[in-house]
Amino acid sequence: MKIGYARVSTRDQNPALQVDALKAVGCERIYQDVASGAKTVRPALDELLGQLRAGDVLVIWKLDRMGRSLKHLVDLVGNLMERKVGLLSLNDPIDTTSVQGRFVFNLFASLAEFERELIRERTQAGLSAARARGRVGGRPKGLSPQAEATALAAETLYRERKLSVAAIAQKLHLSKSTLYSYLRHRGVEIGPHKKLARQRSNHPVAANACDGNAPKIATILLTLRIQNNNKFVRGKKRTIEHIESFYLEEYDAKQRPNGEYELKVPYNTDEDLEKAVNELLSDIACDADDRHCFSESEARMEGTDLTW
Repeated sequence: MKIGYARVSTRDQNPALQVDALKAVGCERIYQDVASGAKTVRPALDELLGQLRAGDVLVIWKLDRMGRSLKHLVDLVGNLMERKVGLLSLNDPIDTTSVQGRFVFNLFASLAEFERELIRERTQAGLSAARARGRVGGRPKGLSPQAEATALAAETLYRERKLSVAAIAQKLHLSKSTLYSYLRHRGVEIGPHKKLARQRSNHPVAANACDGNAPKIATILLTLRIQNNNKFVRGKKRTIEHIESFYLEEYDAKQRPNGEYELKVPYNTDEDLEKAVNELLSDIACDADDRHCFSESEARMEGTDLTW
């Protein structure tokens, strides 16, 4: 069966000339699009390609009515030939149902490949010449003066160990990933041992313990729920491993058989405990977000009705 395809670039143009020519050669069905040659969205063409069956012949007025570019046209015709569908262009010497037509089309395909190789060769030659003159592409390395000042402030706050990473990021109006980038730029080591190095002397609870007032210890049961943002992300496992080593080790975390994490959280007042747990959940959520995941984690205090 012959199936026709006509396209005009604007609604002001009339496809009647194409349609009449397609009907004259016996097209039983004709699909029409109104779209410019550069547009990738062509609903009628997409529908037509889905309807074609082996033995059919796709008839067009000219080759430029179907392909956005020579490469696109080559790919389309190659797909048609694999499906044993012929292509007939009324105003070009292309008829893939005949040996001569296939030969001419293969010649066009060879020219297209030659053109792509030529462009690639010229591009590489231009890049080599630019490098020889000392010009290197890409973004300039390093930070701007304003970013350098922010990085210095981030380093100072991080080394003081008085604020959590989430609190520092919020204070400087940065995401955690950007904060870590700034710290690495400043040569600051980041790792679990550094997180644990927030010496107990800097912790108000520990400071009170040194004064002779032993802090209370709360047993917090954490349900860690981390999920990928979508099916294309695979960061869930690494996010959980990072949270375990970077955040939970500080509280001597142990995982129970039911999957909950048992944390030992020191505190003096209920406000201290509330702040510590909320800060932990916030850090977990920010860490998951930076790794394209999300957290629905919950915490509760064993033996009480307190939940977070």
